[in-house]
Amino acid sequence: MGHGFSVDRLEYLTSHLQGYVDEGRFPGCSCLVTRHGEEAYFHAFGHRDVEGNLTMERDTVVRIYSMSKPITSVALMTLYERGKFQLDDPVSKFIPSWSDLRVYENGDGATMVTSPTTVPVTIKHLLTHTSGLTYGFMNSHPVDALYRNASIGGERQGSTLQDMIDDLADIPLSFTPGSRWNYSVATDVCGYLVQLFSDIDLDVFVRERITKPLGMNDTGYQVPASSKDKFAACYRYKRGGGFELQDNPASSVYHQRPTFFSGGGGMVATIDDYSRFAQMLLNRGEFGGHRILGRKTVEYMATNHMPGHVDLAAMGQPVFSETSYHGIGFGLGFSVVLDPAAAGVLDSPGEFAWGGAASTYFWVDPLEDMTVVFLTQLLPSSTYPIRRELKTLIYQGIAN
Repeated sequence: MGHGFSVDRLEYLTSHLQGYVDEGRFPGCSCLVTRHGEEAYFHAFGHRDVEGNLTMERDTVVRIYSMSKPITSVALMTLYERGKFQLDDPVSKFIPSWSDLRVYENGDGATMVTSPTTVPVTIKHLLTHTSGLTYGFMNSHPVDALYRNASIGGERQGSTLQDMIDDLADIPLSFTPGSRWNYSVATDVCGYLVQLFSDIDLDVFVRERITKPLGMNDTGYQVPASSKDKFAACYRYKRGGGFELQDNPASSVYHQRPTFFSGGGGMVATIDDYSRFAQMLLNRGEFGGHRILGRKTVEYMATNHMPGHVDLAAMGQPVFSETSYHGIGFGLGFSVVLDPAAAGVLDSPGEFAWGGAASTYFWVDPLEDMTVVFLTQLLPSSTYPIRRELKTLIYQGIAN
């Protein structure tokens, strides 16, 4: 057993995930674990399309939503490696319309008071979600309402990244950059910068520089025509239990190339594709003979970049997560575990991770030489504490 897992103890994971499906909490799901470069576990459960009675398969294509963010962050850092920008460059150096950004003081709507920001938004602020940008769907701050009014974050057909950049120039920041952590459209702005620095559309850049070299053939901003029958339905939690159809795979917009390439949430993938991406990160930038990033770059990205090296709990309360973010920091595109005891879950210091809105999740554990990818299609991701449970069920299975 080169992977060092107890096959018997991994049955705890199988029965737990089977329970999620049997009890009608998830339509279907799949989980893939690698250790020491070997596959240690794979299992698919339930249905990718309940209405069509189609089972969840290894090659099922799903919406990864915010698991697009690490891919976009990697894309931007490949351009950093080519000397296109510095991390402390003000974004306004490249987006002149952002030269006069204002920051929220108090009030809301017509009575909102703002002032000129004393700290410019930098590219590092974007990568670490400390920029002062936000998401309209949060409903937690008066600035969120301005995002909703301008349809920022909800774009798909018709609008472009340029439209979003122009709209953001007129909306105040929620807070002074660097002072708090707040999940936001910042990674969409990173995607815009990828286009600006490379003069290539984001979907093409990601394909040429990341997914194609890594053999991630079903990953991108639209479902490949050859895989349209493998595309999963997406479901929404129904109050009182169960779930209802949210996006029909037959009529989904994901079959067309979008005009708005959401670096923050617009991609689809299969479990093997994303596992290859995770393995590249675990290998410090290389997989299958293709080097995507330098070793030092990946190590730097997987370091906690919060001011004073504090955890996210000290940087404001993050959203849609079942954890409080005690003992968890944030790097350039991923969460980073600082202290498993403070986080209250089995884990390793230095593990880095992120998840998506439809309850998907991945993590890379350099200490245990391990990657995990979990896929399902249930909105929102805060419905069940599956991510914490996965940590327990997988780490308890390590035998050596």
